Amino acid sequence: MSKLTTIYPQAIEHTKMKVIEDIDHYLETNELQPSFEQYMKDRGHYLEQIWVNVWLNKSTNDVPKNEKKQFLSEKGFEVHGIDRKLLNKLFRDEMRSYQPFNVMEWVEETFSGQEELWAERYQEAKVNFLKREEQKDLEEKKQMLRGEIEDFAVGILEDQYELFYLYIRYFVAKQLAADLKNNMKFQAIDPVALEEKLVNQGSFDSSEYTTVATFFGELTGDIHKTLNWGRSTYEYQTYFFVYESLISDYISELIPEKILEQLSDELMADFYDVFHEKLSPSFVKGSIAQLIYDLESYFIEDIQDEYVSDLLRIAEVPFDPKVHRAFLKKDLGEREKKQKEEQAELQRKKEAEERMMKDIFGAEYDPSLQRHVRYVLHIGETNTGKTHHALEQMKAAESGLYLAPLRLLALEVFDKLNAEGVSCSLKTGEEEKMVPGAQHISCTVEMFHEKEVYEVVVIDEAQMITDKDRGFSWYKAITKANAKEVHIIGSRNARTMLLELLGNADIEIHEYSRDTPLEVEKKEFHIKHVKKGDALICFSRRRVLETASRLQNDGHSVSMIYGSMPPETRKKQIEQFNKGKTKVIVSTDAIGMGLNLPIRRIVFLENDKFDGTRRRLLTSQEVKQIAGRAGRKGIYDVGKVAFTSDIKKMQNLLLQEDEPVHTFSIAPTNSVFERFQRYYHDLGTFFELWGKFESPKGTKKASLSEEKSLYHLIAGTEIEARLSLMDLYGFLHLPFSKNELVLTRQWEDNMYAIIQGRVLPEPIVKDRSLEELELSYKAIGLHLLFLYRLGERTETIYWERLRAEVSDQVQDRLKTDIKKFVKKCKNCGKKLAWDHSFPTCDACHAAKYRRYRNDDFE
Repeated sequence: MSKLTTIYPQAIEHTKMKVIEDIDHYLETNELQPSFEQYMKDRGHYLEQIWVNVWLNKSTNDVPKNEKKQFLSEKGFEVHGIDRKLLNKLFRDEMRSYQPFNVMEWVEETFSGQEELWAERYQEAKVNFLKREEQKDLEEKKQMLRGEIEDFAVGILEDQYELFYLYIRYFVAKQLAADLKNNMKFQAIDPVALEEKLVNQGSFDSSEYTTVATFFGELTGDIHKTLNWGRSTYEYQTYFFVYESLISDYISELIPEKILEQLSDELMADFYDVFHEKLSPSFVKGSIAQLIYDLESYFIEDIQDEYVSDLLRIAEVPFDPKVHRAFLKKDLGEREKKQKEEQAELQRKKEAEERMMKDIFGAEYDPSLQRHVRYVLHIGETNTGKTHHALEQMKAAESGLYLAPLRLLALEVFDKLNAEGVSCSLKTGEEEKMVPGAQHISCTVEMFHEKEVYEVVVIDEAQMITDKDRGFSWYKAITKANAKEVHIIGSRNARTMLLELLGNADIEIHEYSRDTPLEVEKKEFHIKHVKKGDALICFSRRRVLETASRLQNDGHSVSMIYGSMPPETRKKQIEQFNKGKTKVIVSTDAIGMGLNLPIRRIVFLENDKFDGTRRRLLTSQEVKQIAGRAGRKGIYDVGKVAFTSDIKKMQNLLLQEDEPVHTFSIAPTNSVFERFQRYYHDLGTFFELWGKFESPKGTKKASLSEEKSLYHLIAGTEIEARLSLMDLYGFLHLPFSKNELVLTRQWEDNMYAIIQGRVLPEPIVKDRSLEELELSYKAIGLHLLFLYRLGERTETIYWERLRAEVSDQVQDRLKTDIKKFVKKCKNCGKKLAWDHSFPTCDACHAAKYRRYRNDDFE
């Protein structure tokens, strides 16, 4: 073992040194010289441990891991795969008996019978001891003097803070004048963005800066190293760091010199008596180092409040404490006056803004309704006939409006009413099917317009009013609906909030309960247990396709539902399941939103979902909403619910009593925009005011993040200049997938075409894969949104037909491409189990973990 051979003699020498140290310590504490024999009697037991401690520590720390393993293997130990802690324990145990060094024998050989050597050792130890004691006494006197100097300095600095500040103020003024005159200004960027090249903008203009703090934010052009949580980071340097360093260096010399000039003769004499030399500024500096450091932050804080114009004026005046004190007094008085004026102006602007905000937003979101509308609430669980009863009232009315959460549901009601002899039109933004003479219309909730009047309005899935992104559409529909009677359909946990929102209005409540009970299966579900009438639920498009692929390969006929699937395709998938052409359906949680299907059993393949930020456990309401689709009334006597794991926990969520929700989303209305335009005409200012607006208690503002992200694409362009505020916001608010880069580019291209009077560019349509077809469907949908908004009804006919063809292609591709979606390990390609939760197989994950552990311990 090469390392053991190398360190063994080093350990012996280290041990000998430790023994000599122990002997010297033993001897120096005795007034009379003890004998060697007495030392061995008193300390012999300790000497035996010195070698063991030195050797074990050195061998454990210095011998590398691979040599330890080799040594232990030669001794017959199995060391493959053991962790570092166990490896070191085994190695230390073996080192206890490895070539021991006899300390006692060496000590005896060195000092036994060597009285003269022992006496010399004693004398040397005593001399060294006395020297240390003298040094210790000297250090105590030095420390006492430092304390006296510090106490004196504290009093001086408290009494003369203004004088020292005058020196620093003048010093900074001279430096500032030179920097503004001689240095170059760089374009402002984030200091940490080192990848961006600095742009020289020429000379500084002192009139651009009010206080010194505003100048300190400018970039110097150099790179600055800082410590962030113990780690070194680099960024572009600002003048703050330059002046912080300059002021620190300046006061480190100035203050000790001024303190030294004022120290008493007695203190100076005491110092000379102790050290036999004159007291120096460097000693004073060391005595008050912490005091200087603390003062530095006060001086820098005060300097940053100075007006640049004041400092540039005194930079031209030679330093005289009386003259500069007069300047400071005058400048402070004028600064205080300016600050009061500025505060008064800020307060005036704040009060004016508050009045404006009250005028713009004011009572717009006051929950108490003052209109003569009768509200009928249909409250209950999923699959209880709520929507059916509300639609019956709408069908019987002379005119009616149905507002759906999904385009598919709007389409379903459109087909249902027309099939039942009630003429009904359809309007979803992406399509319009106007039936001649129809007084009823089925819409998505976003298409609601507050100025239209109906006899009956039906608002479905009203609990969506709490949704942070879309909830304001329900709020607007509920509070602005112009009808004799408004039917609101919602879950039990929304009941209290809806009653609070409707206030003292005329309200009739119908509560619904399931006729078909839900029964949770006690056995964990496996894919081999799948049966006709099952709906398997997972929470991503890929998981839906992988599961459907597995089922089809096992001989099952399958329908699929997921969010990005075209509604027409989704409708065909549902029809196949309804007619028995497919036996099983695999879906995301989209199935929980108003879709009535002949489902025997709901199976949760996952108990958690990714909500855009993190993976989290399903909420009680989500479990109930989805599970409630099981046991279609009139088809099944019982609705079954199954889980793949944690059955008891998930059953508790299903049975948990609903917690009432009390917060709903609000967003800008037409009235808000109309009042806003009395003051401003740009959306940038509106978004800023919307951010400042404090929504009333019980409400939460829509973030408008998607609208703002689109606005940033065209802010300051000819698009903003040439469109009215309301028209521009209408285009920003178009309902499409704004996280798809292809679609946001298409939106931007269309906007330029509109204001330049050109024909809208045709959307890109590709059909090489299922993903491309689905994206093409969305692109055509966005094109249709523009066409309908622009009133180009003739053009829509072609694109609606093309979109239907793309939808048919998606349907066909689902039959063929589904075979490709086999769940495989992304590293090795090995097929994974249907319920495997991770993208890699266990073997690849273990290999990666072993590599990580090895790297960590090498």
